[in-house]
Amino acid sequence: MAEAVDVLFINPGNRKQIYQDLGDEFCGIEPPAFGALFATYLRQQGLRVALIDGPAFNMSADEIANSAIDDYRARLIVIVVYGNQPSASSQTMTSAGAVARHIKDGDPDARILMTGTHPAALPERTMLEEPIDFVCDLEGPVTIHKTFEALKAGDESFADVPSLWWRDEGRIIKPRSAEPLITSLDREMPGIAWDLLPMDRYRSHNWHAFDHLEDRSYASMHTSLGCPYKCSFCCINAPFGKPAYRMWSPRVVVDEIAFLAETYGVKNIKFVDEMFVLNKRHVLEICDLLIERDLGVNIWAYARVDTVQDQFLDKLKAAGVNWLCLGIESASDNVRDGALKKFENEDIIDVVRRIQGAGIYILGNFIFGLPDDTMERMQSTLDLALELNCEFANFYSAMAYPGSPLYAEADASGSELPSSWHQFSQHAYDSLPLANAHCTSADILEFRDQAWQTYFTDSNYLSMVRRTFGDDVVDHIERMVKIPLARRIVEEKYAA
Repeated sequence: MAEAVDVLFINPGNRKQIYQDLGDEFCGIEPPAFGALFATYLRQQGLRVALIDGPAFNMSADEIANSAIDDYRARLIVIVVYGNQPSASSQTMTSAGAVARHIKDGDPDARILMTGTHPAALPERTMLEEPIDFVCDLEGPVTIHKTFEALKAGDESFADVPSLWWRDEGRIIKPRSAEPLITSLDREMPGIAWDLLPMDRYRSHNWHAFDHLEDRSYASMHTSLGCPYKCSFCCINAPFGKPAYRMWSPRVVVDEIAFLAETYGVKNIKFVDEMFVLNKRHVLEICDLLIERDLGVNIWAYARVDTVQDQFLDKLKAAGVNWLCLGIESASDNVRDGALKKFENEDIIDVVRRIQGAGIYILGNFIFGLPDDTMERMQSTLDLALELNCEFANFYSAMAYPGSPLYAEADASGSELPSSWHQFSQHAYDSLPLANAHCTSADILEFRDQAWQTYFTDSNYLSMVRRTFGDDVVDHIERMVKIPLARRIVEEKYAA
């Protein structure tokens, strides 16, 4: 048995359930950035912590639970339901709930807290549905610490713990105060507790390493928390309570990157920030320090069409930011306006060409089935994607993720929403996109899957990939597109 710890963090997840048979060659494996950040915060408070990363070892829910019970004697177990990006939190809840049930079956006295985007968005429902003792409805670290201190003191009244939902003789008790957001990130959460993680298990997304598929060593980290924007389909700000934007100092960020490169030999790094290319001073200072340190890392980060400025591009490329992810979403002005994205197709084309002109590759994100979408508008979005010919593309079906304005609208209108949380997965067999006034869920999902095949088998795309990355990457893509995704609702559409 391992030495007793004060707080045990668990990263849940079921890769087979979420990704079907996409396999190790094509999927990345992400480190649990938030769980390991919270571990750093608690260490700063003097607590002993540990972390179980279930997806990294492809562990089942009962295997995770058995390890939690047998290998650790934690006063508090925290299941962190954040996902690889904000939209991946709810899909993890099926696994998170199963882990909690197995823990309680094996040790009824275990005290379990859930935190993350989904629990913060639906705290009362999470308390009602899951066999847990606590839910945090905001950021997490302060609430976790104060909950532990109350347990340590033997105080079974948690009324003074901010943002904590708890049980009192079967009743669910709401928090009386809100957890303050951490403002001094450099001092209170100075980076991820990498030593708690199996660093040799993480693997970059395949496209991220198209220049060097033989080395997908990987880590993901934040340079900021939150987002100042209010996109209708996004749930990122659910744990923060409001649109917010806080930054680590550039020196702390680059020191962490250097640590990853020099200690673990990490080649590929993702900036998890929902919007990295935003604050001019922050971006340029990080770039200058990376150029000065010459660490040889391959970075990708998120940007918006309306935040990319020419003054950024040469610096980003020189700093090793070789990929930018753009949320293009749709070719339709009506659809983008409904998603609160105010730019034109000409702006998109211009920005994409300027980024590519600076030698930076683009991951284009497109969404099919937003509220004003029609079959014709979805086709226009695919046509735009083919015209842009980004080095890689993500095609999503619109989902009303808990914590997003779209979820509130769908719930209020009585729209069909997933009955199991893993149905929020884009790749799952049971995936259930949000229907709209013009298209059924099956129509949208079928169009999304056909669009993906069309894009990655397009001769212009494959020719560009061959010129840019070589024959080996073309062969890799051709193997990727041969893997079918079975879809229940599409099967039912044709069986009817």
